Amino acid sequence: MALILLIILGDRVQLFESLNIQPPDIYLWAKQNKMYAVMLIFFLANAIEGQLISTGAFEVELNDMPVWSKLESGRLPHQEELIHIINEQLKFRA
Repeated sequence: MALILLIILGDRVQLFESLNIQPPDIYLWAKQNKMYAVMLIFFLANAIEGQLISTGAFEVELNDMPVWSKLESGRLPHQEELIHIINEQLKFRA
């Protein structure tokens, strides 16, 4: 979001001028091609986010106690299996 705001509001912010440094060429290109730059940042950020959060984890907790972990078992539980495990946990705590 900060990069998008810097590109859109770049003329008003004047970040590089206030720091007395030459703006990078990519920034100058982004200022000239704002629509392309914003779309590029948006799609790249979504792709990176997707890779970072796609761990394949499936965790089920009941009262802050782990009930099922796909990372530990290596598979997803069947619906009946998960219901049985939760019922057993509830009986055990009662």
